Amino acid sequence: MRKKSLFIQPLFKTLPALTIFTVVGVITSFATTELKFTGIIGIQPAIAQFPNSGDIDQIIYQKIPDLPRENQYISKETKKVATNNTLVSRIISYHNYVKRRPPNYRLDWKLTLADYLGANEMMYEKFYPGNDTLKKNPLKGDRAAIKKLNRRQRNALVQALVDSFSSN
Repeated sequence: MRKKSLFIQPLFKTLPALTIFTVVGVITSFATTELKFTGIIGIQPAIAQFPNSGDIDQIIYQKIPDLPRENQYISKETKKVATNNTLVSRIISYHNYVKRRPPNYRLDWKLTLADYLGANEMMYEKFYPGNDTLKKNPLKGDRAAIKKLNRRQRNALVQALVDSFSSN
């Protein structure tokens, strides 16, 4: 009768335990990392592939002409009014690049507007679009402009944003 190796026998006994520890370790590492959608292999969504927000904000303003532009802020670089830096372009930048939310889902846009209304997540002036390019940070003015919109206008804005990004 052939005797099994002393090394292999304990390995077979510990293999199920190693598998369990490995699975628990992987699950724990996913649970303790920052909650972002990164997919199974850790690749983040390619937000940079979406169209320029300057193009989309003009489409939104055509669809909703009574929407405030909030484009009276002075550029740090040119010392002139930055007319292309609009409320909608900053909302899009905040949504896509600061919060990294997908741009083609209605609920995510509603969460972004809830941020502006102070009902969801905290908004930080330091990270708000326009902080580094405009003389005055537009966050307070943008929040005030969103608060002045009624529910119908906010819903129209959300729908226009979803439609614009979904068609692309």
